[in-house]
Amino acid sequence: MDNGESSYRRFLAGDDSGMAELVREYRDGLLLYLRSYTANFSTAEDCVQDTFIKLAVKKPKFNGKSSFKTWLYTIGRNIAADHIRRDRRSRNVSLDDYSTLSDETDLEQSYLMTEQKINLRHAMCRLREDYQQVLYLTYFEGFSNEEAAKITGRSRKQIENLLYNARKALKTELEKEGFSYENI
Repeated sequence: MDNGESSYRRFLAGDDSGMAELVREYRDGLLLYLRSYTANFSTAEDCVQDTFIKLAVKKPKFNGKSSFKTWLYTIGRNIAADHIRRDRRSRNVSLDDYSTLSDETDLEQSYLMTEQKINLRHAMCRLREDYQQVLYLTYFEGFSNEEAAKITGRSRKQIENLLYNARKALKTELEKEGFSYENI
C-alpha cells in the first residue's frame, strides 16, 4: 500500500472518490492525534476538517520525501498549531469548558476496540501532552521515530528521549491502576 498517495494523486487528476478514500482512511486516526495535540475534541474535529479542506481546495504538492501519512499528519499538526495560536489571541470563554461531548467517548470506543486499549488510552490522557503525542504517533499510528520527528517538528533524538520518558510515565500510570505494563 502506498499510504494514501495514489488516492491523493487520483483526486488531483479529477477523481473525487480519491478524496473520499483519504477521509475514510485517515479521519479517525488524525482526529485522535490532534485531540492529544489540542487537548480539546471539538478543536481537533475542526482541525481535521480544515486539513482535508486544505487538501481539497489548495491541493498542496506531495513531494514524496516522507510517507503520505506523515505528510498529512504534519499538515494537520500545523493547522492545529495555527488554530491554537488564533484561539489564544481571541479567547473569551470556551463552550467546551461548560459542556461535555458524548461523541468523544463513542469515537474512542469504536476506534480502540478492546478494553485494554481503552484503558491504555485513558492512562495516556493523564500524561503530559508531548508524551501523549509521541506515544500515539509511534504506537497507535505506527510512525517511525523519524516520521514522528517530522510531524512534531523535533529531532529524532528528542523523539527517542520523549518516548523513553513517556513509556516510564505510562508504566507508572498503569501500575497505579493495577495493570501489568508488560502485557500491553
